[in-house]
This record gives sequence, C-alpha cells and structure tokens, in this order.
Amino acid sequence: MNKILLIIEREFMSRVKKKSFIIMTLLGPLFFGAIMVGPMLLAMYGRDDSKKSIIVLDESKFFTNKLKEKENITYTYINSTNLDSIRSSYKKSGYFGVLFIGKVDNFTPSNIRLFAEEQPGLELISNVESSISKELEKRKLEKYNIPNFQEILKDIKTEVNIRTIVWNKDGSEKESSAQIAMGVAYIAGFAIYMFIFLFGVQVMRGVIEEKTSRIVEVLISSVKPFQLMMGKILGIAAVAITQLIIWVILTTGIVIFAQTMLLDQKTQTAIKEYSQNSPQIGNLANGSDAVKLDGNQQKMVDFMVALKNINLPLIIGSFVFFFLFGYLLYSALFAAIGAAVDNETETQQFMLPVTIPLIFSIIIMMQTFQNPNATLSIWCSYIPFTSPIIMMARIPFGVSGWEILISGIILVASFLCLTWFSSKIYRVGILMYGKKTSWAEMWKWLRYKN
Repeated sequence: MNKILLIIEREFMSRVKKKSFIIMTLLGPLFFGAIMVGPMLLAMYGRDDSKKSIIVLDESKFFTNKLKEKENITYTYINSTNLDSIRSSYKKSGYFGVLFIGKVDNFTPSNIRLFAEEQPGLELISNVESSISKELEKRKLEKYNIPNFQEILKDIKTEVNIRTIVWNKDGSEKESSAQIAMGVAYIAGFAIYMFIFLFGVQVMRGVIEEKTSRIVEVLISSVKPFQLMMGKILGIAAVAITQLIIWVILTTGIVIFAQTMLLDQKTQTAIKEYSQNSPQIGNLANGSDAVKLDGNQQKMVDFMVALKNINLPLIIGSFVFFFLFGYLLYSALFAAIGAAVDNETETQQFMLPVTIPLIFSIIIMMQTFQNPNATLSIWCSYIPFTSPIIMMARIPFGVSGWEILISGIILVASFLCLTWFSSKIYRVGILMYGKKTSWAEMWKWLRYKN
C-alpha cells in the first residue's frame, strides 16, 4: 500500500506543477461561468434594441398600413416602386432597408425581397415574415364573411405561459424549469465525457512514455505491475478531483459575483422573494404591488429561481461520484491499451471499441432530455459503460434515490472487475517490446495464470 501511495504522490505532484494544469485550472471556471452567466446576459442584453425603420414598396396593396410594428421595427409606406431611385437615398434618410412586396396571386406574394446595405438579423427577418404571414391569414379568413370577424380575431388571441411546480413528498412545493434541468444535465454529462477522455488519455500516454523510455523496467524492479497501474490511475484521479473542486469553487464565486454586479436591486429582490415563497408568490409580476417587473426582468427572475431550486448538492455529489468511478473504469482500459502498444499510433485499433460507449452515451443523452424515463435511458443509466453520462443526464429531471444507488453499486463493482482484468493485460504488456499486439494476443494474456 505504501508503494501505491508513493506512486500516487509522484503522479500527482508531477502534474499539478505543470503550467498546463495551472492554466486550465484558471481558465476552466471562466468557461463554465460563462456558460452559466451567458443566459443571464442574453436575457438582459441579447436583444437588438436599436430601432430599425423600413421602407415598404407594396405592389399588391395588400399590406399598406397593415404590417404590425414592433418596439424596434417601424414601417414607412410609399407609392413609388422604383427601387433604383430609393436605393441612393434611403440610407441618408435614416432607413435601415427597403421591403419590396410583389403582386399577390391567390393570396401568395409573387416576390418578397428585403434590401439593405448590411445583413439583416434573424429577429428582423422573422418579424417581417410573421407580419406578412398573419396579414395573409387574416385576408383568407375574411373571404368566409364571418360576422364580427375582427372582434373574434382579437378575442381568440391568447398567450400561454406555463410555469412548472414540483410537489415534493414532504408536502412542500418548488418552481422548476425543464430548460434549466436540460442545461444542467447537458453540462454535467458533457463534462464527464470530456474529463474521462482527457484524464483517461493521460493515463495511456503516461504508460506509453514510461514503456518506450524503459523507465518502467526500473520501476517494476521495485513495485508490482498492479501497484504501478493503480498508483498511476489513482494519482491522475487525484489531479482530476483537485482540479474539479477548484473549478466548482471558482465557478460558484464567478456566478454569485455576476449575479450581484449584473442584476439590478429590484430583480435581486424579486429573486429572493420568489425563492422564499415560490410558487405562492408566482403572481408577483402579474399585478402584485410588491414587485413589478418588465419582460426581461421576469425572464431573469424565472431563470434564477429555477436554478436556485435545483438540488445542487445532489447534482454536485453525483457528478463527483459518477465522474470519479467512470474515469476509474475507463482509465483501467486506457492503462491496459498503453501497456499493450509501443507508441500512440498503434492505439487506434484499440481505442475505437473503448470510445464507442462514450460516443453512444452522448447520443442517448440528447434523447434523454426529451424523455428522462424512456426505457433506453433507464437501462443505459445502469450499464456501467454509459451510466456516468446517462445517469447525470437524468438526475436534474428527478431520479429516485434507489436508482442512483443501484447504478452506483453496479459502476463500482464493474470498476473492480475491469481493473482486475486490465491488470492481467498490463502486467504482461508493460514489458513486451517490438511485437505488434492484436486482440487475440491480449486474450492470451488474460488467460495467463502467473
């Protein structure tokens, strides 16, 4: 055991002193902080609030004074249809662009074009298309001569905003968000995928370097191959956990700082009240005198409240567990691959079968967001090669404790069994030189008794 601890210390210290470790440790929180603060910034500053005035040339006369204007989009209708004469003067007059609508045949415009000196944004194009489409729909409905048509049309327009509330078994309630749950699940699942690859490949490369430089021959004279493999795997795991803890602490600090600096006092007060009283205070923004919010502030409050109501201790604890044992499971395979080859070029034939379950997990994770309790998602959250990613994709949506426990037990047991098999390949391959290894050869190594 002391020898394994010495190897762990060597692997840990040799890596945490590298500049790459320090740089990634500092850049990681900035990256994850940007992912979490990004929606906040988009909600506050993502919209283009600059006013755009558009000249409308309507050959059909269907849309004159009919297009619905927005806060930042206005229309000016002119009778001229000479584009060349307008092209030279519209910009000087303060207009953003020129909308040309051709003649309408059977309620279908023959030609619609938007001219501008700069590329219009998707929001502008979408608003123009929506305005034209709604006007055409209204014209088509008017053909049926429905009495009080305009009043009916106004009456049937209804906006629906569903706020999801989770009933807990203890009788309490909390506001939730499928979008926030999906975002957290995606970050956690993809991070595990990335970390397993990143640190697993470090194990493989470390074994190959020691093997090609013949340092391993000196090490094997003092320690057993199994001790060397376990020391290397656990040493790099300690590096990963250290980096992960620093990332969690710094990312949390960045998010709290961003919330304090970017959100105005009224929004922060609303978030606090929503968090303490949700969902009973769910009507604050719809008429309550306590806190009145505009559209962007309301979106920001909904986002932050849903984020606060997520069980972060469970998610962080589960993330650390599934990342750690998922890494240990795959790193045992990576160590065996590194011991079986003489250089990185030869690893390609062995890497594909190892990486296929990880790639498959990412594909299933996307489907899990749509239905966390689908049969395939449930089974993949138990299979050890896919459970680290798929279970983390399900947890933010709500998973029973016994499911997490069973998945964890299977993952730990699989790690122990796979490490035993990998060690049999490692102890033979680590001193094997000059021979191209195949799957059949590795199978023979597994059957060696001593």
